[in-house]
Amino acid sequence: MSNPANPSEARSGVLIGLAAYTMWGVFPIYFKLVASVPPFEVLGHRILWAVPFGALIIAARRQWREVAAAVVDRTMLAWLALAAICISANWFIYIWAIQNERIFETSLGYYINPLMFVAVGALMLGERLRRMQGIAVALAASGVLYLTFSGGAFPWVALSLGALFTAYGVIRRQIAVGAMPGLFIETAMLLPFAAGWIGWLVSQDAAAISTGSAGLAALLIAGGPITVVPLLCFAIAAKRVSLTTIGFLQFIAPTLQFMVGVYYGEPLTPARIVCFVCIWTAVLIFSIDALRVGMKKPLPA
Repeated sequence: MSNPANPSEARSGVLIGLAAYTMWGVFPIYFKLVASVPPFEVLGHRILWAVPFGALIIAARRQWREVAAAVVDRTMLAWLALAAICISANWFIYIWAIQNERIFETSLGYYINPLMFVAVGALMLGERLRRMQGIAVALAASGVLYLTFSGGAFPWVALSLGALFTAYGVIRRQIAVGAMPGLFIETAMLLPFAAGWIGWLVSQDAAAISTGSAGLAALLIAGGPITVVPLLCFAIAAKRVSLTTIGFLQFIAPTLQFMVGVYYGEPLTPARIVCFVCIWTAVLIFSIDALRVGMKKPLPA
């Protein structure tokens, strides 16, 4: 991706990017507010209401032609179906983790996600790791291993979230479809399952949206905009700023998630502290390397 065309676009891109990652960073608060609703039901509402809200965004941005082109391409549709499985599994684990007081693990998962991208690039795509990238990946892996053996529990939430989102990112890189059209098709594919599940719960008088308060119902419906708006902001920002800038911004979300975990009083054990120190050091090395490489690149004419 090239640098933005002008400084004003760059400034607006940074602000919009900040908005996207800030929203993603405070996501745990939303899922705490709907903690009385089982994770599968919350996931169902997130998918159910993301589709009509996403359709409004697609219409406003005049992207129906891109959606149609993707739908008639069987190969692209297959990739998007696989992406839908990855992202829905990621969403479910994230919701479950927040509701079960494991916010620190979700934060850890999204800290190591960029490092997982680098590792996958080296192991599966034949990309060469720069020296500092290799150090960062090794340091992050050391922190996770220490948490596993000293903390007495395998950090499956963090690793699952990081791995699923990395797989999602790798899949989406294989296909030429925009962020919003792609998300709309993915959620549309999942819609029959989500609608069927919510419909069955309503028929059994067991759905929170019909048996709970009006405020809770509104929160569940808000799952649609909450899913779509940050991604829209990210898509706009990604076109206006450099990849290096996006690389720095992406660490805002897990940092805010970590702070939310502190706010909710989750236990910060010695093993977790050591792991996070390793991760933060790895992130610092990773960011310094990205900045150094970015500064060496010539500006476009």
